[in-house]
Amino acid sequence: MRSTPSRRATATGALIAAAALLAVGIQSGATAAPADAGSAAPAAAVKGADPGSLPAKLSPAQRAELLREANSTKAATAKELGLGPTEKLVVRDVVKDVDGTTHTRYERTLDGLPVLGGDLVVAESKAGATQSVTKASRATSAQLKAVGTAADVAPATAEKQALTAARADGSKSTEASKAPRKVVWLASGTPQLAYETVVGGLQHDGTPNELHVITDASSGAKLYEWQAIENGTGNTQYSGQVTLGTSGTYNLTDTARGSHKTYNLNRGTSGTGTLFSGPDDVWGNGNPSNAETAAADAHYGAAETWDFYKNVMGRTGIRGDGVGAYSRVHYGNNYVNAFWSDSCFCMTYGDGSGNLAPLTSLDVAAHEMTHGVTSNTAGLNYSGESGGLNEATSDIFAAGVEFYSNTTTDPGDYLVGEKIDINGDGTPLRYMDKPSKDGASKDAWYSGIGSVDVHYSSGPANHFFYLLSEGSGAKTVNGVSYNSPTSDGLPVTGIGRDKALQIWFKALTTKFTSTTNYAAARTGTLAVAGELYGTSSAEYAGVANAWAAINVGTRPGGGNPGGTVFQNTTVKAIADLSTTNIPVVVSGVTGNAPSALSVAVNITHTYRGDLVLDLVAPDGTAYRLKNSSSSDSADNVVATYTVNASSEVANGTWNLRIQDAYSGDTGTFNSVKLTF
Repeated sequence: MRSTPSRRATATGALIAAAALLAVGIQSGATAAPADAGSAAPAAAVKGADPGSLPAKLSPAQRAELLREANSTKAATAKELGLGPTEKLVVRDVVKDVDGTTHTRYERTLDGLPVLGGDLVVAESKAGATQSVTKASRATSAQLKAVGTAADVAPATAEKQALTAARADGSKSTEASKAPRKVVWLASGTPQLAYETVVGGLQHDGTPNELHVITDASSGAKLYEWQAIENGTGNTQYSGQVTLGTSGTYNLTDTARGSHKTYNLNRGTSGTGTLFSGPDDVWGNGNPSNAETAAADAHYGAAETWDFYKNVMGRTGIRGDGVGAYSRVHYGNNYVNAFWSDSCFCMTYGDGSGNLAPLTSLDVAAHEMTHGVTSNTAGLNYSGESGGLNEATSDIFAAGVEFYSNTTTDPGDYLVGEKIDINGDGTPLRYMDKPSKDGASKDAWYSGIGSVDVHYSSGPANHFFYLLSEGSGAKTVNGVSYNSPTSDGLPVTGIGRDKALQIWFKALTTKFTSTTNYAAARTGTLAVAGELYGTSSAEYAGVANAWAAINVGTRPGGGNPGGTVFQNTTVKAIADLSTTNIPVVVSGVTGNAPSALSVAVNITHTYRGDLVLDLVAPDGTAYRLKNSSSSDSADNVVATYTVNASSEVANGTWNLRIQDAYSGDTGTFNSVKLTF
């Protein structure tokens, strides 16, 4: 913590590039009105939230000034963070709260090489005190310094490996679209010199290819790969008749929203296409056979998404810089997908099966544009658990845009792609209340979920958002019936959709990093709920309960355990790289332990991700309570875990086993309570 004046006292007030949607109506006369200019006020008041912790509504000029100031002080910031002399910070984004707190997102370089997975976020109070630092990896500067810059394998070896990986997905490219570049790969936790190679072309289904392959520069082994293409009056197909933002010369240029433009690819698969223009300001006729109809849907979806982020979240444009992306429709022939690409800063839509069902519905447009927001904020890696969270973020804010738009022909719901009929039977693409209804998505977290396709590993986060918004059990919202289960069988009471959206957005922009997994997402959203509502609030408990309901963490108080408490409250230091056993003697209990044995733990620690916690029964059987995580940088463990110990005899000496798995941080055991 610093008490010196703020580095920004004079300031005013990714590893991922893109994603595809799939794994592979408004009342007449309604308008999509442009938002007001930026102001210092919060974007949208959320009832009960601390107004100072809400995001300020920054104009592009105000944000640019914050970026300039952050760039002018990044060397001092690097020194303050203890970075090595060959490490440098690169400013990526700055967001600001109403109370003056700034959250500056940085990437790093080492000896001029990009450090992939080295991103971090620094939160600084208005007075200049560094409040927190959230890192994608906890590797030390000493570990980074040990990485040499001389490769043992040639760039051609990395390129060959990347081309082989791309061909497996249908690419016919014979050379990389970008020559292999040296990087430091840190996203897996241990820094190592590597090559990053990008291969273009087309994938097997016609989607553009932008495959990034990371190759160990010492052994030539593949370390990682990800796909960077993340799958006037308008008479639209999905949203009815709407008013579109156009230019005075009758073309689809929305001058009120960053000059967003909509182009016709006319079945092509490359280039920008032709800007839609005409003799009047009427676009389409509601029928897909008219080329302007899909354009009207895409143009309207872009406008509504722009307005949602600006008016509700205070972000002017995908990058926050007031610049509009552009849309391309009529991509390919019978192309059943849509995608966002950072390389063109654009959304692209196919026309669906038989070219009769363009993927231009409102929630699809919002989904794709949100990939751009994620790429320009947290930069969640599009693979593993972070990839599932990336996809879920797009689904979550797609639902938010639908409810914000509040049309009669496409009212808000917790379904994804319900209008585009991908399955051909009228069913939606995904369900947020019970993701497994689509036949592939997962309802809850489990240890192997990182190996599942990101479109399906997104299920638990979608489920979390639904439960946090609406709660569990049967209910009807806007005429749609839902019945959301929980993995622990206990009910969840929703806190409301507006609060849930605000919590997720603030976590995305101030807490999440490129490597955030489900456990770290829980930590981040709980931190945000505490900032907005306080740690003793119903909202904070609601976040914890919704995560527990999808098997991430535990419920506050462990539900309602009841019974007799046995405890150990003798304070004990926890040394680095040590194992500490805390005994709890249980006596006078008849029979076996309960099937929901409550284990309440209180540990003070400066990096809770260091710790592995087990409850060890009298016969030596260990029950895992908590794993270590290099991305869980929060302080302290104050949590209640539930263990099925019904096979264990209750009486005897139980132990809380605490393993400190990493060096650099220490802590203190305070108490453990077992409830029988």
